[in-house]
Amino acid sequence: MPVHPDNAETRERAGRVVKACGVVIFRTDTFYGVGADPFDPEALASINELKGRDGKPILCLISEAADAARLISSRTRAFDLLAAAHWPGALTLVAEARAELPRLLTAGTGTVGLRLPDDEEARAVVRACGGALTATSANPAGRAPARNAEDAAGYFPDLFIIDGGDARTDLPSTVVDVSAERPRLIREGVVTRDEIEKTLRAGGIEL
Repeated sequence: MPVHPDNAETRERAGRVVKACGVVIFRTDTFYGVGADPFDPEALASINELKGRDGKPILCLISEAADAARLISSRTRAFDLLAAAHWPGALTLVAEARAELPRLLTAGTGTVGLRLPDDEEARAVVRACGGALTATSANPAGRAPARNAEDAAGYFPDLFIIDGGDARTDLPSTVVDVSAERPRLIREGVVTRDEIEKTLRAGGIEL
């Protein structure tokens, strides 16, 4: 499939691809990501096959903060503090997953990572695809993340690719596990550790 410009028509077409258990590639708020319906085991299996990965959780983007309830079963105080301060933003929060989510999404961890991006174009793609979309990086396992549509097409020439321009950061999202009362920093990225600690400390929580 050719690369498609990011516009309303392309987003609608991407939504149809996702609805039909397909996979699309789009620019997230960080790098390019592989998007599929997070509730569809067949589509999730396709992602793992495409990337040559197995046994790892697949993170998701949401288009509105309220969409988090579709994926998580409970919110800790740390989740609420960090979401209030850093969403929309490049912060992925790992929370307790709803029991009905596919095992391929959670990799059997009982948790799911999700993010509300501070990027209207990325949110528009997610919204057109149902309000929640996987966003694992668009690259085969062990290769550098795709930073533009050309990179993505080099990796996955047969997929539906939305050209959203170049990546807008050199860093990945920050990932914090807030599934337990004591949060844990998994990866420092766009949002710094200092910012996370300051937000949590204001609520009486230590990282």
